[in-house]
Order: sequence, then structure tokens, then C-alpha cells
Amino acid sequence: MVNVGDFKELAKGQVVDPSFLKEYGLIRGRGSLKILGDGDLQVALTVKAHSFSKSAKQKIEAAGGTAEVLGGSL
Repeated sequence: MVNVGDFKELAKGQVVDPSFLKEYGLIRGRGSLKILGDGDLQVALTVKAHSFSKSAKQKIEAAGGTAEVLGGSL
């Protein structure tokens, strides 16, 4: 699980997916990735995960980004 607040330093337009998050050091291992809504997000990002909390999806979209649901697992 990762919070939208963890994305605050990313550049506008960045694609955030499991591969990026592994490289960035925010997740490890395998399994489903869920994005939670703790924190603020001010930049438009494309976030790809297996699931989103309602507040995470709202914050991503309010910042002008998109929340895309992935199939499968990491």
C-alpha cells in the first residue's frame, strides 16, 4: 500500500505504476498494489494500481490525473 502523499515530489505527467514504485523504493515484493488517500497531491499524474481507496481516486482526479486499475498482481 502506498499513499498519494508519497507522490508529492513527482513531476507533472509522471506515470506511476508498480515498476516505477519498485525502482523508486516505495514497494517491494509481489502482490496487489493499493493506493490510499493519505496526504495531498497537487500534480497531475497517471497512477496505475490494482485498487484505489475512494479518497485516493478523488485526490488523483482532483489534481487533474487519472487512476487506472490494473489486472493481475505484481
